[in-house]
Amino acid sequence: MTSDYEALSARQRQIMDAVHRSDDGATVAEIREELPDPPSESAVRTMLLRLEDAGYLRHVKEGRRNRYHPTGSKERARDSALSRLLDTFYRNSPIQAVAAILDRSADELTEEELSELEEMVREAREER
Repeated sequence: MTSDYEALSARQRQIMDAVHRSDDGATVAEIREELPDPPSESAVRTMLLRLEDAGYLRHVKEGRRNRYHPTGSKERARDSALSRLLDTFYRNSPIQAVAAILDRSADELTEEELSELEEMVREAREER
């Protein structure tokens, strides 16, 4: 299995995202519910089989249906998604991404959350 999802198509990444969002794996029907403009059930099954053959997923038989689970960790998927996001929208600039998040949600952050952010910045400075 590749270390990230860059080799996957956009639809395959959407499927992987849907599986990762589920804590106990996901069925074909559950995955389809998560997809924008969902393809047919058979198309989703075909993509799941390909993802399984490539080592991204495994399945567990649950009655008459399969429940799909990622083989990699959520952390690895999150890191890959974040890298794609930074590269695509922020020219690999974490500061631009953080600024965009703060612009969007500054009014919603509590004092406790702002203090947490300050602590993270302080720790990052100390680690350098």
